[in-house]
Amino acid sequence: MVPMEVSVEAGNAVAAEWLDDDGRPRRTGTVWTASAHIVRAVTGSGVLSLAWAIAQLGWVAGPAAMLFFSFVIYYTATLLAECYRTGDPETGTRNYTYMDAVRSNLGGAKVVFCGVIQYANLVGVAIGYTIAASISMRSIIRRANCFNEKGRGNTCKISSTPYAIIFGIAEILFSQIPNFDHIWWLSIVAAVMSFAYSSIGLGLGIALTVSNGGFKGSLTGISIGADVTSTQKMWHSLQAFGDIAFAYSFSNILIEIQDTIRAPPPSESKVMQKATRLSLATTTIFYMLCGCMGYAAFGDNAPDNLLTGFAFYEPFWLLDIANAAVVVEHVLAYRIHCQIPFAFVEEWAARRWPESAFVTGEVEVRLSSLAGGRCYKLNLFRATWRTAFVVATTVASMLLRPLFSDVVVGFLGAISFWPLTVYFPVEMYIKHKKVPRWSTRWVCLQALSLACLVITVVGAIASIASSDLWVDNNTTPVAVA
Repeated sequence: MVPMEVSVEAGNAVAAEWLDDDGRPRRTGTVWTASAHIVRAVTGSGVLSLAWAIAQLGWVAGPAAMLFFSFVIYYTATLLAECYRTGDPETGTRNYTYMDAVRSNLGGAKVVFCGVIQYANLVGVAIGYTIAASISMRSIIRRANCFNEKGRGNTCKISSTPYAIIFGIAEILFSQIPNFDHIWWLSIVAAVMSFAYSSIGLGLGIALTVSNGGFKGSLTGISIGADVTSTQKMWHSLQAFGDIAFAYSFSNILIEIQDTIRAPPPSESKVMQKATRLSLATTTIFYMLCGCMGYAAFGDNAPDNLLTGFAFYEPFWLLDIANAAVVVEHVLAYRIHCQIPFAFVEEWAARRWPESAFVTGEVEVRLSSLAGGRCYKLNLFRATWRTAFVVATTVASMLLRPLFSDVVVGFLGAISFWPLTVYFPVEMYIKHKKVPRWSTRWVCLQALSLACLVITVVGAIASIASSDLWVDNNTTPVAVA
């Protein structure tokens, strides 16, 4: 009897080596992998539109807005990180997703509201990435070379449909990578790509500023005159103010990132707060440099995508490298953002049909000797569902391409900014920490939430109002933060 007891304990000890406190495979994420995920989520091709945003606001309000929103989003992210575990920060019950955190802290109709906003935003982002990547391949890489060879006056009309299909095929392959624990390297590569094209844009901005003999622009931004009416100035300024705020948002996947961090000590919330501080400080510095130097180079004529402003500047090969990096980053970013809807449907199906071999079983697929002869375990439901999702978003991107301008993407970002980045983190933190109603801390948190709600409303209205003010949305790629 005694040997049997020892044997069971030894077996549990062995299992404990690769299982966390919740019985799931041991998490291995660190502050560095979490930072890479955050940098990837925050830094996208939206950084290339910051020069335009600063041009609308000027040298004073533009940089000030960037600093203000970087602080606000850092603060609300730290509040949300505290809600990863219910109860004790080191031993409490884990919340695996954003919706789980809302369910355990708030419950009721707010869970449904959160789910609708979060998943609608993620589907919109997936469609936006598909459009942006296809236009980048068509309108920048191919068209820039076409202009170089045939002259600036040539129309160089090229369909983006083949490139959307190529993007979709690539995503079908990448979508088969199971979960966040297996795609940490994608975030690192995507972050490198983001910094690569941003650095090229920054370098070209500095070079053009030097060749111009000084900084362009003014303290108050674009002046009202023959080309810009007071109404246009107002709507563009509000949209720019909103664009800066939305460019920093990553709260919709924060809990999922935090769920990759290894078990305490230290607590996951402390690690996540450190990763958030490190990544947002890094991206803010880069945002400031790219936005300010782009404005300094172009002044009031700053384009809504920095790289297109250099479309007819030498060297063309450097611009091709930058825009190739945009495409690679979009391919990887699509996969990272879509992990949340992928996991949601797969976990629901596993609970609904736990005995189904199609849903929960795995098929071993042995690769050819040229690929090392490795054996890959393929889940048929995962392969079918994720392929269908990619095909659907690819088809939707081709149908919505004429309508899906950066204005529409800005609108989607606007309506998701307040609820996901501010409202839910504030409400969950108040409930989690039992902050007394009408206390100083409670009033300050509610004031912050109200102010951000106003920004969301005016940003959404400005995005719609500005839609009639754009001259040609087909010449530049969609900016997806």
